[in-house]
Amino acid sequence: MSELIVLGVESSCDDTAAAVVVDGREIRSNVVTSQAELHARYGGIVPELASRSHIQQIVPVVRAALSEADLALPDVDAIAVTSGPGLAGSLIVGLNMAKGLAAASDKPLIGVNHLQGHAYAGWLYEPNPGVQVAPAPDELCGFPLLCLVVSGGHTDLALLKSHGEFERIGRTRDDAAGEAFDKAARLMGLGYPGGPAIQKIAALGGPSEPLPRAWIRGTWDFSFSGLKTAVLHRARAEGIYPAPDGGPDSDAVAALARAFQEAVADVIATKTARAAEEFGVNGIVIGGGVAANSALGEALSDRSNVPVMSPPPALCTDNGAMIAAAAFHYLKRGERSGFDLDVTPGLTIEDAPSAPSAPAATPVQDPG
Repeated sequence: MSELIVLGVESSCDDTAAAVVVDGREIRSNVVTSQAELHARYGGIVPELASRSHIQQIVPVVRAALSEADLALPDVDAIAVTSGPGLAGSLIVGLNMAKGLAAASDKPLIGVNHLQGHAYAGWLYEPNPGVQVAPAPDELCGFPLLCLVVSGGHTDLALLKSHGEFERIGRTRDDAAGEAFDKAARLMGLGYPGGPAIQKIAALGGPSEPLPRAWIRGTWDFSFSGLKTAVLHRARAEGIYPAPDGGPDSDAVAALARAFQEAVADVIATKTARAAEEFGVNGIVIGGGVAANSALGEALSDRSNVPVMSPPPALCTDNGAMIAAAAFHYLKRGERSGFDLDVTPGLTIEDAPSAPSAPAATPVQDPG
């Protein structure tokens, strides 16, 4: 059976990315250009700067992805692109690039839900001679699976009943977990992005008074705004914020970082594990930038009675490979997008990327 090769394009926020993936799993190339340094001076993402950077980077990134895969555009079978959620000005850069590629090559255009892409990052692998490929989550455990997507813009729990069939059962009611990490890091003077900075210094922190947890009893929802406020109050009480001349006490910062990280990991891991038991799923798949946090991964593994599957850190953050992986399953269902596909910044994890306006393609048979 011939391989199905998808070129995935991602520009939903501040990473310009493109990748080539075979049969929804094997990464042939995965090129990502980060804007973290550009936005660090502002303490967060500036949408206008993000979209301008995407315009500058999108063509060389796509060229590099094809080159590293040793392919030309006619060699790919479909062009996949994030159509939402995300920043509208960023999304449109990738979408217009993908439309141009699809039109020039006469290949199917596949709009992809970014959050579903994060879930499908768990299906990916990079070929390594002599290393046996691990089975995909659905092969290892079988459906249904529980997907936890934790990033700078989202904290969602969703049932994955079959490929492409997502049902959201929990969400954040205010700040996303990654957003809370960024804001807490700013209060501690740790810079941007906050997740890696807090994880690094938290490893040096001693025990301290636990920070409050928002459990929101009776739902699978999350809330982190109260925790963020508690960090502000403690940072002020301990002379961390505003930063004094000469900087705050490093031990106090490390202890606060540890307490914050423990609070976030405790709530997310506990509620996710309980949801897995309540809904009788066979495994948990996690994705998104915060999924790279080792404290969260350990807490979830400790609490869960079913396997927990997480991609390597490089695939937790935004990338084109996850978009290509999700698109593979769209293609298998015969889905494709028309050239009137538009960006949809407010998509939820259970939403289709858009209503396809082009006639549905013939469903692709499962390779092998």
